[in-house]
Order: sequence, then structure tokens, then C-alpha cells
Amino acid sequence: MLSIFGIDPGYSGAIAIYWPEANKLEIHDMPIMLNHAGKNIIDCHTLLHLLEPETKNRFAVVERVSAMPGQGVSSVFRFGEGYGMLQACIAANKHPMHYVTPAKWKKYFGLNRDKGVSRSKAVERFPQYANLFSRVKDDGRAEAALIALYGAEQLK
Repeated sequence: MLSIFGIDPGYSGAIAIYWPEANKLEIHDMPIMLNHAGKNIIDCHTLLHLLEPETKNRFAVVERVSAMPGQGVSSVFRFGEGYGMLQACIAANKHPMHYVTPAKWKKYFGLNRDKGVSRSKAVERFPQYANLFSRVKDDGRAEAALIALYGAEQLK
């Protein structure tokens, strides 16, 4: 059975695993831990295990992100470090990887920058999992689920 990993990178991001044939969805918040300076970093060990393949028929869809104007050098470096760890963990698990820009997948679903709209769309498309998107801070979960759904509908 095909499994699609939809990934919204970042410390408040998430990983969605979607099985289109069963319309089954599993969501994990991005695993994080504190570094020596008390800052959030990706927990690479946990991430590696979250991405372990259950089947040979699978692929990952990762949101292609970049630095935003006005971001501090330190935060951009930490974000880039986490994004690299994410890519390495996907590669270590031998998942074929596809990248999609936020503009492309959001246009497909008729979304804008408002994270609340992403949560509403995730509830609409996955009503049986609405509880996973109920809090304001669940926008990363909603976007990961929609990225996986985009992969199922556009890349499969």
C-alpha cells in the first residue's frame, strides 16, 4: 500500500503520513529538543525513526522553504540546519523525495498565507481527523496533511 509523507519543515512543523487507498492519516509534530543554549533544535534520532518506511511503495513531499527578508542570521542558520537534518533523515530512510513550494501546493487548495484557512481546509478534506487540527498551533499539522494530500493527488 502506498504511503506518502507530507512534511511541513520547521520547529513548529509536522510530519503527516497518508495512505490514500485507506484514507488513513497519521500526524506527528516535528520532534524537537533543546540544545546547549536552550534553543529548540530538531531531534534527529526521533525524526529518523518517525520516517522509517512501512512499505516499499512510498515517497516524501517536502515543502521547499527559504529564508525570509528580515530574519536574523542566527535563526536562519538554525532553520537551515534543521532543514538539512530533515533531508538527511529522509534520505537515510531511502524515501524518494519531492519538493513543492508553498505557493504551488497552497494554490492547488485555494489557500493563502492565513494558517487558519489551512486548518479549515484540512478539516474539510480530513473530517474524521478534525481533532488533530483543532488548536491554533496545529497549523503545522494541517499543512503537513495537505502537503501529503497534494502528493497523493498530483504526484502519485
